[in-house]
Amino acid sequence: MSGVEVPGGAWFVSHAGADRAWAEWAAWQLVDAGFQAELDYWDWGAGDNFVLKMSAALERGRFLALFSPAYFEPDRFTTPEWTAIMAMKEKITPVRVAEVVSPAILRPLIARDLFDLGEEAARRVLLEAVSSPRRPTVAPAFPGALRQLGGSGPRLPGSLPRVWNLPARNASFTGRDTLLVRLRQTLAASSRVAVQALHGRGGVGKTQLAVEYAHRFAGEYELAWWIAAEDPALIPDQLAQLATRIGAAPADAPSADAVDALSGELRTRSRWLLVFDNIEDPELLAPYLPGGGGHVLITSRSPHWQAHASPLNVDVFTRAESVALLHAHGAVLSESDADRLARTLDDLPLALVQAAALLTDGLSAADLSAELARNTAEVLAEGRPAGYPVSLAAQVRLTTTRLESDHPGAAALLAALSLLAPEPFPITTCAGHLPANASTPLADALTTRLTGSTALRAITRHSLARAQDGTLQLHRLTQTVLRDHLTHDQREQAGRDAEALLTAANPRSVVRPSTWPAWRALLPHLLAVDPALITSEAGRDVVRDACWYLLDRGQARTARARLQQLHHTWSRQLGPDHEGTLWTAHYLARAHDDTQDHGRARALDEDTLQRRRLLLGDDHPDTLTTASNLASDLAELGRAEEARTLAEDTLTRQRRVLGDDHPDTLSTATNLAMYLADVGQVEEARALAEDALTRRRRTLGDDHPDALRTVRFLEQLDAARRDADIGE
Repeated sequence: MSGVEVPGGAWFVSHAGADRAWAEWAAWQLVDAGFQAELDYWDWGAGDNFVLKMSAALERGRFLALFSPAYFEPDRFTTPEWTAIMAMKEKITPVRVAEVVSPAILRPLIARDLFDLGEEAARRVLLEAVSSPRRPTVAPAFPGALRQLGGSGPRLPGSLPRVWNLPARNASFTGRDTLLVRLRQTLAASSRVAVQALHGRGGVGKTQLAVEYAHRFAGEYELAWWIAAEDPALIPDQLAQLATRIGAAPADAPSADAVDALSGELRTRSRWLLVFDNIEDPELLAPYLPGGGGHVLITSRSPHWQAHASPLNVDVFTRAESVALLHAHGAVLSESDADRLARTLDDLPLALVQAAALLTDGLSAADLSAELARNTAEVLAEGRPAGYPVSLAAQVRLTTTRLESDHPGAAALLAALSLLAPEPFPITTCAGHLPANASTPLADALTTRLTGSTALRAITRHSLARAQDGTLQLHRLTQTVLRDHLTHDQREQAGRDAEALLTAANPRSVVRPSTWPAWRALLPHLLAVDPALITSEAGRDVVRDACWYLLDRGQARTARARLQQLHHTWSRQLGPDHEGTLWTAHYLARAHDDTQDHGRARALDEDTLQRRRLLLGDDHPDTLTTASNLASDLAELGRAEEARTLAEDTLTRQRRVLGDDHPDTLSTATNLAMYLADVGQVEEARALAEDALTRRRRTLGDDHPDALRTVRFLEQLDAARRDADIGE
């Protein structure tokens, strides 16, 4: 009845969102008894100003307030109502729909109780509470929108229909009020059969939400039936059982005939609810979706329901809901410990329930945190939490086992990502570029962008990760469980696949601005991967270059810590003379320089230079690069003459080996100009720098960082000359 104007003298029914079932029942009873009732869900349109509509309702009528714990929560939408009605307190008629103590300012008002009564008794109490001279003498027309609900109207909230097979209600159910209200609004607003698909990752509480919805709004339905749909082959028998229960088909009818009879019966009825729990393939469920004026709820890990239902994503808890759940399950811990634990567990309901069970078994918050840090998967494999079929670890294992059977390449991709960061990884950019060390399933899955998209869809169908714009992001807890359950051989193969992904996604040049967005996206994974898993020089290159990218961004301390780890690991694995080790030492020396530790930089570069001269010879480009770096270290330490001598020798060799315009040659030339200036040879420095600038502008462009660096040096020389002239 949205948008219908209600005449004067109506009762405005005020309630919290969590108590919508009570509000609809109360409003119905008022209308049925001849009163006029105004309810926001029935009478207000989208975009209406809530406070203005409520104030207008108070001006022309009275105020039936449904008191409950949710009603007095400080952040509920009822707070604006109190602002408007405090001056009109005599117009409030309160009734309690749950055990609650009213705020002090409202305690003088006598509130009758509707809960814990039979339906007739509750109706009588409600009507006695609102009876007054304002009651109309003529019953108003019965609102059309109310008739659409069918039957004789909603029953007392909490009362169950005669046809009912739903699981027991979870006594510790916590939070989700916003989702429940949104779900109810969407279902009640539909003029045809309403189908809602609750989708989300395993352990997020989709089934619990469906159970809570069915119980909370049981009074709105004449029948409610639960179908365990994980195995689609078992759906017909469960629907046939319902057909027999309501008399639509005889008990001995074949399942297919009974399902057809049930569909025909439901098309003639309203106020029914079917729940299909844990179905993954929309196409397999489509034949069993009936028409008519009822409601269908689906729970699924797959988000791909657009063709058959309105998808509603069920995400993790808010932090407040997580803390409330821990306490509701009996966990005794401080707010800070609860917050820390919820953050560790990603606010995932199933993981929180498991943690609460361990805490109530005597484990302290500190001990639990330590166990989670040691082996998350082992902790999350403990027991079977009440209300959930399996533990989180078992659920992840079962789902990945199914994925391995359905799509081995997608499973290989998941295993590889479990060894990287829990951030989006650019999967589609890798398609067609995987190196030879990738496993066959992964290579097959990422042969083209099309096959890559198929792999992503297979993974998201099980809600094991989030896919968006060609990237894939593993949920952190899922990633941890997957990683902890890899065997030694599986981890080695996953490591090779992770390296293959990093190599295929390599953005290449770190000095080219056009590649920087790609480096930013890949950086978390390059910093997270265990260097011991990197076995190829291409893999080592991209991991090292990530540190160079950080150095160029001014994040030298982060780069230095990572390079120290890389150098230690690869020195042990490859030996000190391996090129992979020597190049890592080269990068680490720069990191020491950038953090003003020039002594360590010099020691590393001296050692590298000595090794490269022995291994490669004095004129090898890599040897000359190290020599140029060592000259820079010497200059930073104040040993300008030694720096000049080494740089002059290096420049001569580079011009002969690489040519006058090579970037390395020009870098050494610019550095030598600086050393010459330091020892007083200013004119020689200027001539050398001007020649380097001309060549850099010609080969790199005027705006290249190396060209601009040379410009700044020449400007410094000019400034020094002006200062000297002024001094004279």
